[in-house]
Amino acid sequence: MGSFQIGMRSSALLETSCGYLLQELQMIWDEVGKDQFEREKVLHDLEQECLEVYRRKVDSANISRARLHQELAESEAEFTHLLLSLGERSLPGRPEKMSGTLKEQLDAITPALREMRLRKEQRMNQFRSVQGQIQKISAEIAGQSVYDDSITNVIVNENDLSLKKLDEYQIELQRLCNEKNDRLQLVDTYIDTIHDLSSTLGMESSMIITKVHPTLNELCGISKNISDSILAKLNSTVESLKEEKQTQLEKLHQLGKALTNLWNLMGTPYKDRHSFSNVTDLLSLSSAEVSGHGSLTLNIIQQAEAEVKRLDQLKASKMKELFFKKQNELDQICSKSHMEIPSQPEMENIINLINSGEIDHADLLMSLDEQISVAKEEASSRKAIMEKVERWMLAHDEERWLEEYSMDENRYSVRRGAHKNLRRAERARVIVNKIPVLVALLVAKTKSWEEERNKIFLYDGVPLLAMLEEYNMSRQEREEEKQRQRDKKVPGHAVAEQENVAGSRPGTSSRRLLNRSLTGSLSNAAPLNRRLSLCLQQLGTSSINSANQGISYIKEGRKMHGQRMFPRP
Repeated sequence: MGSFQIGMRSSALLETSCGYLLQELQMIWDEVGKDQFEREKVLHDLEQECLEVYRRKVDSANISRARLHQELAESEAEFTHLLLSLGERSLPGRPEKMSGTLKEQLDAITPALREMRLRKEQRMNQFRSVQGQIQKISAEIAGQSVYDDSITNVIVNENDLSLKKLDEYQIELQRLCNEKNDRLQLVDTYIDTIHDLSSTLGMESSMIITKVHPTLNELCGISKNISDSILAKLNSTVESLKEEKQTQLEKLHQLGKALTNLWNLMGTPYKDRHSFSNVTDLLSLSSAEVSGHGSLTLNIIQQAEAEVKRLDQLKASKMKELFFKKQNELDQICSKSHMEIPSQPEMENIINLINSGEIDHADLLMSLDEQISVAKEEASSRKAIMEKVERWMLAHDEERWLEEYSMDENRYSVRRGAHKNLRRAERARVIVNKIPVLVALLVAKTKSWEEERNKIFLYDGVPLLAMLEEYNMSRQEREEEKQRQRDKKVPGHAVAEQENVAGSRPGTSSRRLLNRSLTGSLSNAAPLNRRLSLCLQQLGTSSINSANQGISYIKEGRKMHGQRMFPRP
């Protein structure tokens, strides 16, 4: 309808303007005298020019139409692409079917396309923000010291701007945020642990932390480096400080034990111990339980070492006094019970070891205490036998005096004190008559003692059984000799002489026996204390060094069985 109206308007225009102009042209030609052929040619040219103008207009209209078609197609394609990239199926308000002229269709799709472009820009900004945060946190986790967080550096894939993809990026961002928070908490935990360990060890924690990485220092003002390498360095630093703490604690444990032993050994009063109570209080604590400020500093260790050194020197000066005191106690016990006493050369060797520090003083004193305890126990077990030995010795003295008294020819003469000698002789005969029973009982008890302890009963270094056996043999020989003298029935004077001789010989033998037992004639043999020597052998593996291996220790007992202590008369 519109094209028909345009055609009518064109024809009317031709009829008015063009017809008027054509009439005017014909009038001019008539007046000029233009021939018909030229007139036809001009009219033909006019028609061609008109057609050319129309053709140009038609071509221009076609071009404009094609452009509109292209714009409409591009708009529809862009709209479809935006729908696909944004992950949406359709846009509310957009007609499903396009109708009307091209301009109407283009005008209808333009608002929807504009809205889709706006949505795309908003979605792009969301993607840039999320991806920018992801890159920034990833750079922090990777330990990059410098990161350009400009949003223009973020590359967004415009072909996929769907909410699903955005959710994936947001999930990744949340994961990275959680990992960053975990790393920050771990870094803070490491830093707190370093602060605690440094405080306990008396170190400067800020220097240690700055040495790991400057950003970890709170005074730096820069975000902390939370990379894997920094976490590994922090863990290594914490482990190193824990090892140092354990080493320091072990040193203080050793020093505390040494101080306690030295205090107990020398009887140090409590007020002198109080200044090092911070060291001894650590003996019952493990490394995890020690957390006090400055509890394990090097200064405390050096003070404790200096105190241990001082006490060691003091102990060495008092050790001789303690050793001699205990040795004197041991000698008194041994002398009182007639047991073996350590020889002087051996004591000198021990003193030399004490002076050189090649023997553990505490172990030596402990050994002496054990020896004293053993000596007391043995002295207690020998008590009953020693009492009978003393009775036997007294009876033997009375026997010897009785023999000498019997050889005195003037024993019955009247003289001053004779009646006292007679009364003593009577008592001596009663005592002498009990000697065989006493000796037999003493032999039985001694044998029982030796069997029970599996050792020889020594009296001043001489086997007691050998002494008793010798005494019995000597007594029997004297009795036999007296009997032979009686059997000869020689004259009285001769008999008296024989009795005098027989009486003097056993007395001499008995006197020799007692001299050997009581005066210590065996002292030249220098018997050593077997128990002390055995103790020194035990200490040799731990306290006495190779320089003392040449010290000769006491041999096990004396081989006295079968030897005659008294020559037979």
